[in-house]
Amino acid sequence: MNTDNMEVIMGLIMEGGNAKGFAVEAIRAAKQNDFSAAKNFLDKSNESLSKAHNVQTNMLTKEAQGQPNEVNLYMVHAQDHLMTAITFRDLAQEIVELYEKIVEKN
Repeated sequence: MNTDNMEVIMGLIMEGGNAKGFAVEAIRAAKQNDFSAAKNFLDKSNESLSKAHNVQTNMLTKEAQGQPNEVNLYMVHAQDHLMTAITFRDLAQEIVELYEKIVEKN
């Protein structure tokens, strides 16, 4: 595997990890009724996912142009890591909204 491919893979893993970490922090902030911080963490999570999405778009563009991407266990792991982060972010957003509704009702 060449260095460029490994940098792409590590970028996906890093941004996915950042996105999931920010989503966890959003839930923790919501538990403390700090919804401003929770929304800020969700925004940061979205920024990380956007960066990863741009990497994926570049990969898809190259593939469409006839420049196939090397698929190996590292790439599979990176994609899995990213998809898990997206799912976790979506769930975190729902949890933050639930905490807000609970506070509103009390």
